[in-house]
Formats: sequence, structure tokens, C-alpha cells
Amino acid sequence: MKAIIPTGGRGTRMQPLTFSTNKHFIPIANKPLIFYPIESVAEAGIKDVIITYNPGWLEIVQKHLGDGKRWGLNFTYVLQEKPLGLANIIQVCEEHIKGDRFFLHLGDNIFSEGIKELVEYFEKEKPDGLVAKIKHPENWRLGVPIFDKKGRLIDYLEKPSRPPNDYAIPGIYFFDSLIFNCFKGKDEIKPSERGEYEIVEPYKWLIKKGYRVDVLEYKGKWLDPGKFNDWIEANQVLLDRIANGEIKSKVGVGNTVQGRVSIGSGCKIKNSNMRGPSIIGDNATIVNSYVGPYSSISSDCDIQNSSLENSVLMEGVKILNVKQPIDNSLIGSGTEVTDVNGHSNCLELFVGEKSQVRL
Repeated sequence: MKAIIPTGGRGTRMQPLTFSTNKHFIPIANKPLIFYPIESVAEAGIKDVIITYNPGWLEIVQKHLGDGKRWGLNFTYVLQEKPLGLANIIQVCEEHIKGDRFFLHLGDNIFSEGIKELVEYFEKEKPDGLVAKIKHPENWRLGVPIFDKKGRLIDYLEKPSRPPNDYAIPGIYFFDSLIFNCFKGKDEIKPSERGEYEIVEPYKWLIKKGYRVDVLEYKGKWLDPGKFNDWIEANQVLLDRIANGEIKSKVGVGNTVQGRVSIGSGCKIKNSNMRGPSIIGDNATIVNSYVGPYSSISSDCDIQNSSLENSVLMEGVKILNVKQPIDNSLIGSGTEVTDVNGHSNCLELFVGEKSQVRL
């Protein structure tokens, strides 16, 4: 079996960060977003992974991901020339699938308990297609599966105004290689009104042709951090799970560490209080400051005479002499935030890369 992980998409809901950064490489809990699906694929025992990319992004994607060997995987890079939808991502990968069964795992989705159970079910039961289902309070914003008593998919509704059940379909989609026939011949699927090949159409094609498509409930937490608030929430969920309290730098007298605070190597910490769950990357400087729960501080950050919590700082951020507590914030790499007026109210920031903020 093979996996497809896309890195494309415009990331408009995460602007201004995505003006200069691919959303898939923005960190959550000090790890690029796309690393989580890659790790899930590796944990499920898949070895061959197709990484799709949009024009102009190959060098950047390869710089971040390499050849896959760091995860024990083999990456093949495939160009999606135009953003023509999720089903088109499948279509452009046909020659690299080589007749194998496969699944598409969105590069910006996280499955907290991994995907091994889904993969094993698909391999053992061998349906022609498989979708996961999750209970979701706002499933009207997503795809909704309609299934019979045997757990077979009988319809796939896209963003229905009145969903007939409480389930939604998260961002992982399984297919037998016969699915490539849906792009050919007189019964080929067509683009939607917005000009994209929607992922719902291959499943409807399978159902129409009488093929077996199963529905399997996913019991773990599904995260789709497409907007700012979703990003902060995903950071909280992941820190609760992975912050292990490992400290690789010297934390001397005058500092306090409460709870699970992971600290990288080469950090300089003085007269500061840190509370977990939080993660502090390598070579960070924290002086006369407070780092509160649910903070993800990337490498080479510099925090002095400041206080923050529930925030994500990308690489090389400087927070200097900010008297107002910083909370619920996402700050792009290379940004410097400095207080020059001594304000005292709480700050909430969503700042793109290499910015300068003077308060």
C-alpha cells in the first residue's frame, strides 16, 4: 500500500503567515504541521509515500522533508500543476501508484491516535474504498457520510445545510487503484462549479458502479488547524500529549519549572518561571520572564522581561521588555515585539514572519 500526502493549497485562512510560508511548515508544538501526518503514515507501516506539490514549491518542500529516510520512508515528489481539487491530487499520482491500493492523507490534518487501525482494516477487509467518520458538532461545514446498517457508504453529502446524522468525514481517504477509471471514459467525473475535482466524486462514482465502500469510525481526536483559533487549540491538544518534561539545558538557581516543561539544548535561562505543558526549543534565551502553560517556543527565540502563555512562537522570535502579558498568540519567525511605552493590558497577536511590532 502507498500513501499520498499533499503540500499544496493557498492557506488563505492563515494569512498573513502564509504570504511567505507554506502552511504545512508552520509549527505546532514545535514541530512542522506536516510532520504529524508523515509520522502517522510511518507508524502505520507504510513505506512508499508520494508528496505532491504546487509549481514553485519543490525546492522548499524538499528542503524541509528530504527523501523521507529520517522517518524510514521513501518519498516520491509529484507536481500538481494547478490547484484542481483533492481528487485531482489522486489523478496526478496514477503512474506512481502502479496498481497498488493507497490512501490520501491531507498534509494539514492530524489524527491524534494515529491511523494504524484504519490502514489495517483496509488491508484486511479489502473494500474498494474506505472513509473514516467522526462525530462532529459542526458537520454541516464538512463532508457527511450516509451509510447502511452494515457500515457501507451509500451517499456522501458535501456541506449539507441539514445533516441527517452527527458524523463528518475527516481528511483521510482510501481507494483501490481501480479508482483511476473514474477519470476516464464516458462516465468520468466532472469538475464542480468552482472548477475543482472534489473528493466526494470518486466515492460517488464507486457507489454508482456498485463497488463496496466501507465506513469506519475514528475514535481518536481529529485536528484540522486551518484557522488561527484552530491552530492554538491544536497546539494545546498536542502539548497535553507530547510535552514530556525532558530538560536538556542547565536550569540554575533562580529559575522555577512547574509541570511538564520540555527544554532543548543550549538554552540560556535566568530568573524565569516556566509552567507546563510547554516546549522550549534549542538555543532559546529566557531572562526575567514567565513562560506559561501551552507555550510552544521554537529554537533561537529570545524572551526577556516578558510574560506569555498559550502561544506559538516560530523560530528566532524576540519578545523584549513587553509589560503586557502575551496570550493566545501565533508569531511568525524572525519577528521582534518590543514594548516602548509600558502598556499593561493583555496582548493577543497574530503576526507574520520578519515583522516588527513596537508597542
